[in-house]
Amino acid sequence: MEKTIDNKTSRASQTREKTAHKKVWTPPSPLDAPPAPSGFKHRWIRAESMGFQDTKNVSATLREGYELVRADEYPDSQFPVIEDGKYSGVIGVGGLLLARIPEEIIKQRQEYYAAQHNEKEKALDNDLMKEEHPSMPIDIDRQTRVTFGGSKKS
Repeated sequence: MEKTIDNKTSRASQTREKTAHKKVWTPPSPLDAPPAPSGFKHRWIRAESMGFQDTKNVSATLREGYELVRADEYPDSQFPVIEDGKYSGVIGVGGLLLARIPEEIIKQRQEYYAAQHNEKEKALDNDLMKEEHPSMPIDIDRQTRVTFGGSKKS
């Protein structure tokens, strides 16, 4: 008795093409950018406004810890590239340059500004409390409540 082996394709592979998600068309964005590497965030920075170079903004951004993203870092992609000038080879469009920053620096920056905010709030509370009169106490409770009128029903 001889066995025959049928080379059948699985049912899943036959219907795979039908179940694949169709790509939805969306209008292209002039600010499309390559995905940032792991541990980094991308951001567009202003390098030019109304035909004038904004070197102050670019240098301040670079001092914060950003670095410009070069097109040769993404050889398989086609993003707009600055062709000439001091930013040649950098991904850029319409006076904007693409820059990246490590996420750990973003976190440190957020913590710094949160601490600045808390210090200012504390100073404001202290100034307010200096002006407080015993007969008219100041409530510095910063909680808000939203009510919609009517009596409370229990």
